[in-house]
Amino acid sequence: MSDVAPGAVLRGAVDLSTLKNRPAAPASPPAGGAPGAPAPALVFDVTDATFGEVLELSQRVPVVVDLWAEWCGPCKQLSPVLEKVVVEHGGRLVLAKVDVDANPQLSQAFRAQSIPMVVALVAGQPVPLFTGAVPEEQVRQVFAQLLQLAAQNGVTGTVPVPSDGDAPADEAAAPALPPLHQEAFDAIEAGDYTRAADAYERALKENPRDAEASAGLAQVRLLHRIQGVDLHAARAAAAEAPDDVDAQLLVADLDVAGGHVDDAFDRLLDLFAALPSDRRAPVQERLVELFGVIGATDARVVRARGRLSSLLF
Repeated sequence: MSDVAPGAVLRGAVDLSTLKNRPAAPASPPAGGAPGAPAPALVFDVTDATFGEVLELSQRVPVVVDLWAEWCGPCKQLSPVLEKVVVEHGGRLVLAKVDVDANPQLSQAFRAQSIPMVVALVAGQPVPLFTGAVPEEQVRQVFAQLLQLAAQNGVTGTVPVPSDGDAPADEAAAPALPPLHQEAFDAIEAGDYTRAADAYERALKENPRDAEASAGLAQVRLLHRIQGVDLHAARAAAAEAPDDVDAQLLVADLDVAGGHVDDAFDRLLDLFAALPSDRRAPVQERLVELFGVIGATDARVVRARGRLSSLLF
């Protein structure tokens, strides 16, 4: 499960100040609160121009922000899961969807270096949730923690749930995933990471250049390793045995799953530097795999890969 610490906001890492007072476009979903104003939808698109309304809405109800792009395969896997779980919460959460290609200011404000990226807004403050396509069960767990955090900050409102007669007509169906990708996604939803990995491996045999399958394989391997792990026990074990490679690898996995990417890379790079050469291989292999989870062009990966190269040569 992602490590979502209560109060772990991104102050300093995310600067939303330039978007707070931006005038709203007339076509945006109203943020609610004014007498007689129509209620916001449970799931809606948001733009650079309309983000101010979303910040206002987050004073009443937690807002989940889904940063995605049309070209992103994992985004297409994750978005329907987010929408389903948000709707099932009956107005206690709303989902704001941000196309990062069409909204560069929001993408820059949230430092969306790797997508899908999911954050929340609670009383105007951003809260990190997770990156990458995660299974429905994990989404539910993270949203439960988000509601607890929101309650601690006095954000306990709801938005009215539209009746069936008020619901908008279904949008055109999203393009179908390739069969092996769909098989992997179905397995992820069922918590069967072994079957998901097998599907991605078969996709890569068919097309070794399938970047989405490669990223998906790295993600499900990560999810499989941390499934059922007690986060606090794992951290305690790593703290007690700083030279225990397996213990450090597990905490690095948990950090990446929880969005603490730099912490994970620094942990493994420090361990790599301290180990004798004949014990370094597992650490290097895990670093390379985690680079694949985050994405080769991510600035954090670029920095970590550079440090790894300097330690190797």
